[in-house]
Amino acid sequence: MVLAESISTSDTSRQRELITRVRAVRDGAELGPELAVMLLSCDGHVQEELLAAAMALKEKYHPGVVTYSRKVFLPLTNLCRDYCGYCTFRRDAGEAGAHTMTPEEVLAVVEQGERLGCTEALFSLGDKPEMLFLEMRDTLRKLGYRSTLHYLVAMCQLVLRETRLLPHANPGLMSYQWIERLRECNPSLGLMLESTGENLMRPGAAHDKAPDKIPALRLKTIADAGQLGVPFTTGILIGIGETLRDRVDSLLAIKRLHEKYGHIQEVIVQNFRAKPRIPMANWPEPDNADMLRTLAVARLLLRDMNIQAPPNLTENGYERLLRGGINDWGGISPLTPDYINPEAPWPHLADLEQRTRAAGQELRQRLPVYPEFIPKVMKRGGRLADRLAATSDILGYARAA
Repeated sequence: MVLAESISTSDTSRQRELITRVRAVRDGAELGPELAVMLLSCDGHVQEELLAAAMALKEKYHPGVVTYSRKVFLPLTNLCRDYCGYCTFRRDAGEAGAHTMTPEEVLAVVEQGERLGCTEALFSLGDKPEMLFLEMRDTLRKLGYRSTLHYLVAMCQLVLRETRLLPHANPGLMSYQWIERLRECNPSLGLMLESTGENLMRPGAAHDKAPDKIPALRLKTIADAGQLGVPFTTGILIGIGETLRDRVDSLLAIKRLHEKYGHIQEVIVQNFRAKPRIPMANWPEPDNADMLRTLAVARLLLRDMNIQAPPNLTENGYERLLRGGINDWGGISPLTPDYINPEAPWPHLADLEQRTRAAGQELRQRLPVYPEFIPKVMKRGGRLADRLAATSDILGYARAA
């Protein structure tokens, strides 16, 4: 009995210490990596205090508002040279479902989205497929382009020239020179860091056979975008075999790049979802508590930065993600599916608004570049600046139709 009481007293004392430290971080103290790792596995009163602190910081820096971007999803090509253990998007040449969109297909989808009030044309595509597939080289040659990135630039220019939508491209690894070319027709670009964990590159791990997922290469792309002043979306993917320390290190790597360049407009925290066709089909998914703790730790580490969690990847009440301190739902499409997670439909916009409002937040539509980054893009001048002026309101959100 004495031993049990001693253990209970020790646990209570430890909880009180952690709660005190969380409150100190909420009030301005820096969250160190060791405490961050501990908080990723906390429970009970400590977890509740963590979530409360995350919400308090969200309200301090983004009071009363949660944003989203109304988009069309354009899978320009699903051929990819990487074989990630969790991906259902990619295809080999000749495989059922393999497809590269034509310019006519791109324009048809974007024009439909324009009629539905979309402002973002999200281009997602496999990484450098022509390096692996002769068929992709033939396709590009018939279309009149030397590489997938040449074709992507042309399609972004097409969208910018022929419609009111703004392109946002996620083409995988990019060199400094390609970022420089893409920024002429994209107000923002994106590349998920996913993880700094080198263990994910080991044989049989999630990034085995995925040469474009080497953490150092992805960090270099994000840094190059910073040198060029491109508003950039990145983030982490949790539950793919990384350690809790990997999660913290990944968030800190993103934070350091933003502190150096001031260009990371959004940090996505995305949870792994198991799917039948993938090598990781039987891999355990992060549960809701794990996701909430990771979001809250991200908020405490990143403070005023924009943090997003996709609502379609949380079943049975995605509005609970707001408790983790997010201030953005990401891109939501009234037209196209989530081609990366086709089994997970987007919420209807009316439902998204109702649930966000019920949580005490106002839902606002943003552009693919966040309001605070628009002045930086406007300085470039040209067609992008004209389009932003025409589609943004006085606060930098999407102008009402």
